[in-house]
Amino acid sequence: MRKAVAEELVDESLRAVADPTRRAILRLVRDGELPAGEIARHFPSISRPAVSQHLRVLSDAGLVAVRPDGNRRLYRWRREGLRDAAAFVEDMWSDRLERLRGAAEREEWPARARAGRRSSTREVGP
Repeated sequence: MRKAVAEELVDESLRAVADPTRRAILRLVRDGELPAGEIARHFPSISRPAVSQHLRVLSDAGLVAVRPDGNRRLYRWRREGLRDAAAFVEDMWSDRLERLRGAAEREEWPARARAGRRSSTREVGP
């Protein structure tokens, strides 16, 4: 059951950051809190309700924290929100990168050995 919940969080996080507007919002709130109105001002071609919907998706995915401040809502990035998604990506790539490194080393080693043999035969002289 716990694994299913973790998988669902990864899915939500990845779906949320798949949208370029939501990624831009995350960049805006990465270093501090911003009210929804200030966030919306950065997207003049998008309606405020649409920006609010983007904020809701980010909040539901656990990527932003929301703090009420009077009649405003302040949003900030939750670093831990991407932890599971980052672990998933790392897991997917680490195996592939390890195999790539092994293949590169296998290709490089014979070349080094040949180069070593060439230089040792050059050193032998009359």
